[in-house]
Amino acid sequence: MKNAIGFGEKIEGFGIPVLNEREIRAASGIMFVFALLSLLIIIFQKDFVLAKFFVLLFLLDFTIRVFVNPIFSPMLIIGRLIVRNQTPEYVGAPQKRFAWKIGFGLSATMFLLMNVLNTYSIITGLICLICLIFLFFESAFGICLGCLFYPLFTKEEVKYCPGEVCEINERTSIQNVSKTQIWIVVAYVIAAIALVYGLKSIYSEMPSNLWQKIGVKK
Repeated sequence: MKNAIGFGEKIEGFGIPVLNEREIRAASGIMFVFALLSLLIIIFQKDFVLAKFFVLLFLLDFTIRVFVNPIFSPMLIIGRLIVRNQTPEYVGAPQKRFAWKIGFGLSATMFLLMNVLNTYSIITGLICLICLIFLFFESAFGICLGCLFYPLFTKEEVKYCPGEVCEINERTSIQNVSKTQIWIVVAYVIAAIALVYGLKSIYSEMPSNLWQKIGVKK
């Protein structure tokens, strides 16, 4: 297949190879769900089976992205299928490749410690937490945390960042946050904490079956 090995796609009007941020976010969201589910099963059931399978598939996907071509990444293909009717949001491929190299390094370490050596420790716990944070920020906010470190390792100008954060732009009025809005958030957090403590005893009661409670016979 022509250009089977490569990174990024050449789109007219862009000076460097680019990727579609929308499909990347979709893929990150799917991976975040499975990563979180794996972690919860470990915490509540002490079962590492799903986590081991996820680490293996995570590593395989990132290996394909970094060393073969993102167009063959199973997760990105699924992401593309999900958002194929949305207008693409192009981002520079170089910074994404750097970020995915970080993901490859983290998943390779997890694979060695958890799948090969069959161990768990504070190291695997921290790596899992870091991966969850990276995936959540990418899927929820469109913020590539790994990409933020890319300028530290290159002298080249970083181009085509998600949301045009590489460009120096003035915020519009709809983007500004007032002091009143900040205090609303603070009050919301305080209220949430107060509700947790105030309603904990009530909400701790085990729910009863609705149909039994209202006397409906099956």
